[in-house]
Amino acid sequence: MELNKEAKKDILNGFIDILTRISSREFQKRVWIRGEGPECDSFDDVVCEFFGEDEAILAKYKDFGITDFQYQLLVKFRDAFRAFTDKNNYPEKFIDTPEWTRITEMAKEVLKAFNYQKTR
Repeated sequence: MELNKEAKKDILNGFIDILTRISSREFQKRVWIRGEGPECDSFDDVVCEFFGEDEAILAKYKDFGITDFQYQLLVKFRDAFRAFTDKNNYPEKFIDTPEWTRITEMAKEVLKAFNYQKTR
């Protein structure tokens, strides 16, 4: 079944929204580490959600309206995030490291490239 344009837009927005959680150290400390709501989220959730969607979207990125520039940023982010998550599991241990700061900054770059503003 072929997805219509609106469905692809919703899927892409949901995927890009994952990066809002990766880009916000305040959110991570509040929700991932201290467990304060109202959100219910974890580092593991973010990793699973991101890597559960990335290949399907990136494989057909033009169908999702992603520009070549946005695609290159997403691939660069994905590769760095994969390398990071392969070695790190506990936000309490990595939240203040330079390596995690680099990941959060890369996520911010992707959000900026998509001109993405969280709406909820």
